[in-house]
Amino acid sequence: VSEQGVPLADRMRPRELSEVAGQRHLIGAGKPLAQAIAADRVTSMILWGPPGCGKTTLAQVIAASTRARYVPYSAVLGSVPELRAILAEAGEARSFRGERTLLFLDEIHRFNKSQQDALLPDVERGGVVLVGATTENPSFAINAALLSRCRVFSLKAIEDADIVELLRRALTDERGLASLAIQAEEDALEGLAKLAS
Repeated sequence: VSEQGVPLADRMRPRELSEVAGQRHLIGAGKPLAQAIAADRVTSMILWGPPGCGKTTLAQVIAASTRARYVPYSAVLGSVPELRAILAEAGEARSFRGERTLLFLDEIHRFNKSQQDALLPDVERGGVVLVGATTENPSFAINAALLSRCRVFSLKAIEDADIVELLRRALTDERGLASLAIQAEEDALEGLAKLAS
């Protein structure tokens, strides 16, 4: 932790698609999600994968890359009235300013059926681009009506080689530890990557 107490992971969080670790099957050159982002034609989706695979980061990068308002919302901490206020604000932003809203709904599987149903009208109309994140199988955790209006992208755990690349970047990037001129042997980086899992 440095730079006024901001953790290294937050300082190094990817700002663009090329900085995202792993997930080449989705965001590599010519892959479906990469093409949708490049064309600024992202539709509602569910990001399904294990903890720590980059679901939140990917949603933030999508919003930044597509010039959409990014509104994070936790299914665990938020309330339905709060969600309705967000959806109403998104409708106004679209109607009056032509601005799209990317609603990132973390742990969408924690919403019950009626809470998920509350999203349907806005997702159907395109009032928001919903990006739901879940560690649970969407076929069982998300109701069929909402799931049918979203594309499911399956994310994989980040591989050790990708973690090594992130470590190298943290050592050389000005947002990271470059000012400290730290040197690390390849074996040490690989060992850290394995421990990080």
